[in-house]
Amino acid sequence: MPQIRILPDNLINKIAAGEVIERPASVVKELVENALDAAARRIIIEVEAGGKRLVRVTDDGSGMTHEDVLLAFERHATSKLRTPDDLLAIATLGFRGEALPAIAAVSRVLLETRPQRPAAPAGTHIEVHAGKLLSVKEVGCAPGTRVEVRDLFYNIPARRKFLRSDSTELAHIASLASHYALAHPERAFALKSATRALLDVAPADRLHTRAYQVLGRQILDELIDIGRITVEIPPMPFLSAFGGQQHRPRSPGTITVQGFVSRPGVEKASSNIYTFVNRRPVRERVLQSAIREAYRNILPARAYPTVLLFLELPATEVDVNVHPQKIEVRFRQQGFVHDFVQQAIRQALTAARPAARFPAKVAAVPQVPVAEAARQPSPFAPAPAPPVAEPFALRPPKLAPREQPLPFTRAAESTHAAAAVPEPTPPGIGESELATLKPLGQISNSFIVAVSPSGLWLVDQHVAHERILFENHLRARNQGAVAGQRLLTPALVELTPRQQALWQEIARELEANGFESEAFGLRTIAVKAAPASVATSSVERLLREILESVERETQPMTLQALQRQIAASVACHAAIKVNMPLEQTKMEWLLRELARTEAPMICPHGRPIVLHYSLREIQQAFKRT
Repeated sequence: MPQIRILPDNLINKIAAGEVIERPASVVKELVENALDAAARRIIIEVEAGGKRLVRVTDDGSGMTHEDVLLAFERHATSKLRTPDDLLAIATLGFRGEALPAIAAVSRVLLETRPQRPAAPAGTHIEVHAGKLLSVKEVGCAPGTRVEVRDLFYNIPARRKFLRSDSTELAHIASLASHYALAHPERAFALKSATRALLDVAPADRLHTRAYQVLGRQILDELIDIGRITVEIPPMPFLSAFGGQQHRPRSPGTITVQGFVSRPGVEKASSNIYTFVNRRPVRERVLQSAIREAYRNILPARAYPTVLLFLELPATEVDVNVHPQKIEVRFRQQGFVHDFVQQAIRQALTAARPAARFPAKVAAVPQVPVAEAARQPSPFAPAPAPPVAEPFALRPPKLAPREQPLPFTRAAESTHAAAAVPEPTPPGIGESELATLKPLGQISNSFIVAVSPSGLWLVDQHVAHERILFENHLRARNQGAVAGQRLLTPALVELTPRQQALWQEIARELEANGFESEAFGLRTIAVKAAPASVATSSVERLLREILESVERETQPMTLQALQRQIAASVACHAAIKVNMPLEQTKMEWLLRELARTEAPMICPHGRPIVLHYSLREIQQAFKRT
């Protein structure tokens, strides 16, 4: 008897359902994507018991004919693909032809649809339970499509018991609905549960308006608009039929990024990142890495930003067919995309220059209900990256050095907005404001008290000097002029096996930053020289800190990221310390040099440098306003 056999269709459908349908939110995702591909202008999502009892999606899209309805429940049936070449340029959200049969294999499905054009006299009603067709008939209904999915996994109890509570499943659906509403501001979305409406947004003419509708004013006030930045994608080498690499004669097109990022100093305890590629919500490691690199030396290590990022590029430059649930993509030129996104965000953060304010009690701001649900774990939220087992590796940059301004142009958005939508708050304090600071003295020989026409300032002298030294070190490194000093007695540093591998990998960069070290025995190195600004007694601790910081990285670092990490560690050890009295001239010099830095409000490790108490806040405290 042969051991290899062909699986029956009902088992094949259940296996496909296991890959595509994970929970009720997966059902909502597939149905919403079909509605969007059908050019629906309004999409209504209704759920009961967190979607376990009922998911109903109604749209006013193009609808289907009687013949198409019957084919839609067949495996590998799709209207999105025609030839194998279509797989190389997928421009629709749904394309696999497995969603409806997979859903119908593990639930009770009722579908009613009627084409918009040509106007059909009647629609089609079809019911499928556990993959079996029960009935097909004509019915009177509005143009568009309505799909009801009841009792998900009722015929697979083992899968059903792994579903979470109703509130948790509803939170996943709310998060997913908010993602698609953000990605398609020109469409109307509604999400209703048995007890309340979680989301109900009208079409918006601007991304800023839709962000306000979905996320609420409080979150929007914390964000910076990065504008709309477009550049040409460079030609990519390809293999010639006659051997060898050649370059394509023309660029494959342009890449555009737009969206919002949280201001420096705004810290979240958990990741709150929305990323979209060609209006598809994705969880993409290249984009996550670019965001982390953009916030390096701006946020503390365990703090997270809020990011709403939209990327648009030719369909031929991105492969969306790499994940069963289509929530991951792969870029043809990953390094270019990474550096483009990272520099765009970094430029916006650098331009913001915000000043941290004294903590104050503020009135609660009403939130759109979906914003609360969207903070729950999302199917698109990045999973914690596992520790990297392979040795540390440097990835060379694909663009100009990150310290240079972006050669990008920003397309101005329309200034027409709904009256109820607040505009983003103005950018932070500029260099001219900092240059007017007049130091009055110190608190505990650690914090400089200063005044300006705008109010009162407190400056942390250690991190202020750290920011100055950090940027000076980076400039010297880029010019190849980091000064080093030889030690009278070499410092011996014993390393772990992994640290030894990391040291060998970054030894050349350490040398370019003023270090001179060599192997001294099996797992020991001898440090003969160090940056001139660092005290001899701190050299061993400094080198250990650099290696440990690199060791903590879960992804390969770029060369610029390594340079910034070394510069931050050197600056921290060389900066003036707390509990150190400063003369008036020294405080004036410190404030003057701080005003000239690129990011005078945030230290290289993400801590605030200054606190600002505005004149208006002082007047309010004294009941003068």
